[in-house]
Amino acid sequence: MVVDLHTHSDQSDGTDSPAELIRLANEAGLSAIALTDHDTLSGVEEARKAAGSAGPRLVAGVELSVEHDNVKIHLLAYFLEPGTGPLQDRLAELRAGRRRRNVEILARLRDLGYDIEEHDVAAQTTGEAVGRPHIADALVAKGLIGSRAEAFDGLLSDGGVAYVQRPRLSAKEAIQLATASGAVTSVAHPYTIDMNASTYPALFEELGDAGLTGLEAFYPEHAPSLREHLAALASDLGLVATGGSDYHGAGKPGLKVGTGRGDLVVPDTALSELEERRV
Repeated sequence: MVVDLHTHSDQSDGTDSPAELIRLANEAGLSAIALTDHDTLSGVEEARKAAGSAGPRLVAGVELSVEHDNVKIHLLAYFLEPGTGPLQDRLAELRAGRRRRNVEILARLRDLGYDIEEHDVAAQTTGEAVGRPHIADALVAKGLIGSRAEAFDGLLSDGGVAYVQRPRLSAKEAIQLATASGAVTSVAHPYTIDMNASTYPALFEELGDAGLTGLEAFYPEHAPSLREHLAALASDLGLVATGGSDYHGAGKPGLKVGTGRGDLVVPDTALSELEERRV
């Protein structure tokens, strides 16, 4: 059986409801799916209810944008249940940081001549984790930009003219908080980390020493040879080779739950190995 350990719903920057993700997971024949919205667990209850007893197993998770030595890294935390806990309690702070940054970004956009307000952005989301993709969607809805991708290109991406930093946890702190919350962590889409690829093994080893559990080897934008390389690297470092589609619905066109761009296969052993590593 296969699994998908990286998906997003409309509770963050995806466009499908959590229940729709479960339907798509059933359609793809998955044994399990992880809902990993950014900085929020608000979709877990709906997804779990939709999965019921006959659907795919629902793994509660979250994706975090963290920093390590001034480098941004995305971490996936698995088995993180809604409610209170060391990491769960910090998610509200991270979302508040997003909201403050959104206000600054919108002010910069208005200075650049884009007629956009907070209510325009609010109209683009049903979730509580509001960020740059929703600002991009608001620009598109108002006819100011042609697409979400175009909005990021030059405006909202890191280094763009309207970009604003936001508070982030350090990678090691996030790993420690996740572990204390009964969760495990994996580095998401490792080859998007903005540093020399030759230094990746040392980085992953250092994070592994800090408690990191996995490395997302099986990812749609990784060529098959890179997936194999990362899976071997994970094994060499004592990490679990994880994977997922990074499905966002219309937010990232061309991706499908379970299969990514059609050739993604994430074995269910990835999930069982993650589970074995839980403290």
